[in-house]
Amino acid sequence: MSTSSWTGRVRAATLEKMKPEDLLPEEQPAYVASWIYIFGVLTLAALFMLIFSGLVLTVEGPAWWHTSTIGHYWNSVHLWSVELFFIFMVVHLWGKFWMAAWRGKRTATWITGVLAFGTSIITAFTGYVIQTNFDSQWISTQAKDGFNAMGIGAYFNALNTGQAILIHVALLPLVVGVIVLWHVLLVRRKGVVPPIDNDGTIARGAKK
Repeated sequence: MSTSSWTGRVRAATLEKMKPEDLLPEEQPAYVASWIYIFGVLTLAALFMLIFSGLVLTVEGPAWWHTSTIGHYWNSVHLWSVELFFIFMVVHLWGKFWMAAWRGKRTATWITGVLAFGTSIITAFTGYVIQTNFDSQWISTQAKDGFNAMGIGAYFNALNTGQAILIHVALLPLVVGVIVLWHVLLVRRKGVVPPIDNDGTIARGAKK
């Protein structure tokens, strides 16, 4: 049905490309039972935990986790969430590389996954800078020299803790979140990539 409003056109285009049964599927192919397919979900779970723990750390400010046992606990939760996030993401990335996950017109899915990985590394770097300890002091001075060498030191001052905190807490998580959401929507639209030796058929009684 045609519509004259821009909201109607957006709705129609969205439903044409993203069907509800694709966004929230009830069944999956039998090969999804393999362990290699679980690391994407584990990455999302770790991302949720690191965002949640990061929000908790913002409540009392950047020095809270040095003087409070509760703050130290949540700082540890945030640290290990980041560690697990990158472990799961690297396994997921390499697993999909060896599975040639760009097959079946899934190039955009693969590219957004790589972009999410690269942006996450930059986000983690800004996290090191705002630790407010001697490690962050050394890292930020080295980063400042690197930024100056690239000619962008006037825009990104690693010694400015306030700027680093805003970039780490507000800007980069938003960028990572948008890319990850885009990646997940592409997975839902194009479907989960089958194994290379899969002939496209579904086993009897298996989900599809």
